[in-house]
Amino acid sequence: MKGAPQGSGGKKPGIREPNRTPFYVLLGVIAAGAAGFIVFQAMQAKSSGVVTIDPNMKLPDASGYLMGNPAAPVQILEFADFECPACGSFATLTEPDMRKRLVETGLASFRFMDYPLPIHANTWDAHFAAACANEQGKFWEMHDQLFATQDQWNTQVTSRPKTVFTRIARSLLLDEAKWDECYSSQRYKLNIAANQREGDRRMVSSTPTFVIGDKVIRGALGFDELKAWVDSAAARAPSPPVAVPSGDTALGGAAPAGRKN
Repeated sequence: MKGAPQGSGGKKPGIREPNRTPFYVLLGVIAAGAAGFIVFQAMQAKSSGVVTIDPNMKLPDASGYLMGNPAAPVQILEFADFECPACGSFATLTEPDMRKRLVETGLASFRFMDYPLPIHANTWDAHFAAACANEQGKFWEMHDQLFATQDQWNTQVTSRPKTVFTRIARSLLLDEAKWDECYSSQRYKLNIAANQREGDRRMVSSTPTFVIGDKVIRGALGFDELKAWVDSAAARAPSPPVAVPSGDTALGGAAPAGRKN
C-alpha cells in the first residue's frame, strides 16, 4: 500500500541558519585591534626609573628655568618634582595668579629648579620631556601640561609615560623628531642633576620647596601666603641707588653753567 503524498517536493521546510559571517568579521577586527594595541604598548620605551649620578661628577651650573625679569626686586625659586601632587597643586592653583600679579608686574621673577624625588619612578622622564621642550622654546608650555596630566602618566597608572609626553609634544607643535631624540638620549640629565644638587646644597628635602629672598619655605603655597613672603622679602631688599644728576657740585662735579665757584 502506497503512503499518502507528502505535498510539494516531498520534504518539510527546514529552519534557515543565521549568517554568522559579520559576527566573526567583527570579532576578527576587535582581536586585531587589541593585538595592535598590545604591540604598540610593548614598543613604547619603559620609564627610565630613578636616575643616579655619581656624587663626585662635575656638573654644569645650576640654572633652572627663569620666568620674568632676572633683575626683579624679589627672586622666587621653586625646587619641584613633576610627579609630586603638591607641586601639581601649586602649579595649577597658585601659579597662574603668581604669573599675572607678581611676575608680569615686575615685582618678582620665578625660577623652576628640577628636584626629582627617588620615590617617583616616572619623574625623571617628565623632567627630560620638559628640558627637551625648553630646547625648542616651550618649557613653560610643557611644564603646564605635565602638571595638568599627572593623573595620566604617574607611576601608579603606567610604567610607560612617554606615550603621554609624546602626545603633549605633538599638541605643542614641537619638532617631534628632535624632541624624541633629545628625550631618548637623556641629553639634559646632568643639567637636571645640577639643579637637584643645588637643592641638596640648600637643604631641600621635600617638594615643593621655595626660596624667597633669604627664606626657605616648604610645602605648596596659596597666592595670599606667597604674596606675603614676597612683600616681606621686598621690604628687606636693599634700595636701588638714587640717580644723581651730572654736574652736581655737592659731589665735586663741574659747576652748573652760569654759576661761578
